Amino acid sequence: MTRAFGRLGLALLLALGANLTVSGCSQTDAPAACVSEDGGEPISPALLAFLSRARSAHHIADQLEQAEPQRAIQTLEAVIQGPKPSGDLVEAREVLADTRARLADLKSRAGRFDEALKDVEAGLTEAREVSYFQGHLFEVRGLVEERRAVKLEADGDAEGAARAKARALTAFEASMNIQEQVIDRALPEGGAP
Repeated sequence: MTRAFGRLGLALLLALGANLTVSGCSQTDAPAACVSEDGGEPISPALLAFLSRARSAHHIADQLEQAEPQRAIQTLEAVIQGPKPSGDLVEAREVLADTRARLADLKSRAGRFDEALKDVEAGLTEAREVSYFQGHLFEVRGLVEERRAVKLEADGDAEGAARAKARALTAFEASMNIQEQVIDRALPEGGAP
């Protein structure tokens, strides 16, 4: 389920990039910047290329995650470690945050809980504002701790499992609170849809 939400967030963000490509950039030219659909700020070809590269990496990870999870992880890490558009672009930061969430999910499935939490923390440095992506990272943090609790219980560490469960609940509650803020901000004034 987490992967589906992560893909949904990435799909929404990447759809924006795809729409901008069609509306403002020539397929044959490589302009310094493409005109945005609404005539606002130009859209960087580097941002569009980054979004496309990330989308491809997530498709590859989809194909590999069951049979070759380590290769899926390496493919996603290439997005994190590879070239990024210059500037502090929200779209790029959101893709990085979403990719970090997916990495944390995959690593925690492999029992690499501490590494997974490092990815969550790194993702939170990208998703600085209240957003779906920030809330999703807290959700994944909860999943990591939930999986850790299952492992600790299986290993006979009831106290450690209880602490991990408590951290999971705290993270899930934080995710719910963040997503509630996102929903509230999207509603028209007065709160009714």
